[in-house]
Amino acid sequence: MLCPAALAGLVAFFYGFVHFNCSKISQEICAANTTLMCPLCDQKCPYWPLSDTCTYAKITHLFDNEATVFFAIFMAVWATVFLELWKRQRARDVSDWNMYNWDEDEEELALEIIIDDDCNIKEHEHSYLRSTAVLLGVAATIAILIGIAQALVVYRVLATVFFMRSSWPFLSEHANTAAVMSGAVLHYLTIVIMTKVNRVIATYLCNLEKPRNFTERENSFTSKVFTFQFVTHFSSLFYVAFFLGRINGYPGNYIRIAGEWRLEECHPSGCITDLFIQMCIIMILKQTLSNCMEFLSPFLKYKYRTLKDKRSRVHSEKGSERHTTETWRQNYRLVDVHIFSLFDEFLEMVIQYSFTTIFVAAFPLAPLLALINNVLELRLDAIKMTRLQRRMVPRKANDIGIWLQVLEAVGVLAVITNGLVIAITSEFIPRLIYRYAYGPCAQGKEDIDCLTGYINQSLSTFHTQDFDKRTVVEESLYPNTTECRYRDYRNDDYSFSVQFWHIFAARLGFVIVFEHVAVCIKFIAAWFVPDVPQVVQNETLENKKAYLQELLVLIERSTEV
Repeated sequence: MLCPAALAGLVAFFYGFVHFNCSKISQEICAANTTLMCPLCDQKCPYWPLSDTCTYAKITHLFDNEATVFFAIFMAVWATVFLELWKRQRARDVSDWNMYNWDEDEEELALEIIIDDDCNIKEHEHSYLRSTAVLLGVAATIAILIGIAQALVVYRVLATVFFMRSSWPFLSEHANTAAVMSGAVLHYLTIVIMTKVNRVIATYLCNLEKPRNFTERENSFTSKVFTFQFVTHFSSLFYVAFFLGRINGYPGNYIRIAGEWRLEECHPSGCITDLFIQMCIIMILKQTLSNCMEFLSPFLKYKYRTLKDKRSRVHSEKGSERHTTETWRQNYRLVDVHIFSLFDEFLEMVIQYSFTTIFVAAFPLAPLLALINNVLELRLDAIKMTRLQRRMVPRKANDIGIWLQVLEAVGVLAVITNGLVIAITSEFIPRLIYRYAYGPCAQGKEDIDCLTGYINQSLSTFHTQDFDKRTVVEESLYPNTTECRYRDYRNDDYSFSVQFWHIFAARLGFVIVFEHVAVCIKFIAAWFVPDVPQVVQNETLENKKAYLQELLVLIERSTEV
């Protein structure tokens, strides 16, 4: 199922690649040698020409282009079709295993009654006090995880200042990019650490709830761990996508942390570049390092137990005993599996599904990376489960439990998030407004690109005399500069311009239209692809008919007697 999504992502990416050098916006940025931008930091940062971001502008066009909108809608449909096809496959498997009418409570009661006729039924219980404590625990954990994401924001602010003051010219010139990349690596490290912590907290809260049976415990544990992991993985990405560069103020009136360090701005080539870098680094690190650790951990444990067993082996065994004992030893050397070993695999896939659908508008190559990862992991998991680990104990189930609801929730959230990314994070709406309301085509001019002059229109002018006292500019390269430009839509008095409000209204309208269209398409796709195949439905009817006929025969026999 990832193949169509990966192919669509490649098409969207190559659409931008085809227009890599012919994009009018990129051409204007690369030619803007005389457009001086305001300093990127407060202390001894110089003015810099907009043309310095020429390469980044071209790269940004690879994933921030007109094809992104259609790709986002396609991914919404793909997510729906994926779940519907999964439900159909689940229906086939349940029918083949004759598990449609299986009920866990009924089976547990039957076993207890067989063991003891006078057994006490484990009744359902609910405590408002325990529920309140669990709710407060979940809220506190989420607040801590969001606080960690804000700590990453502070790190990027301080790292940008540090890199700006570096004596290494390359690092000082690319301070913003270096801060974003190092912040992404640090974000991945927090994910690794908090994964362990989240599991401990979820286990404690789950025990506090006192679930009635294994299924309730598993569902409770799953919902809590996924919630914590989702916040850990995506809280920083949500900040980068929807808040970065929008709450930092403007030159001369920056919002500052502790009144000293100003909040970070978007990458000079656009806010979506920061989101792209974050997504790319986290996905690559997570998939690469996680696969290595997931395979190396049981492999090293197996080798250690093998070496330890060889040292303690008794060499006096002979004949068939030696063969039997060796078989036992081989099984013993396999790494033990715990009750949630399969849970880890589910969690990994659902998090990957979230990365593949949420924010996919900013990173069209996410499905391709997921496909490559799954092909490799399929083989690694096969080796791990058949050669390195002990066999898992099978357990009856007629679905994947609460994971299906989690996947459906992620699909709905993906529609909302991608709509917001296109409307708020990308430059799609500002370009559209300029093309049809402010550009040369809107003024009736022909034989000219409709986006001509867009860059100049999207930059506001700041008078350098209005810098506050904390801003000290390095003017050796551009002395006597009276004006600099910055990305925003403001008037000369630094109030929002009319164009800003036009874009703001268009963004809100686009979000509403996009989400309604995408949700309608999702519903149509869900209706078009039935959850249960007709073959399974017909087999179920035949089974019901046979059961009723058999029951009728038994009733007739009992009445005859």
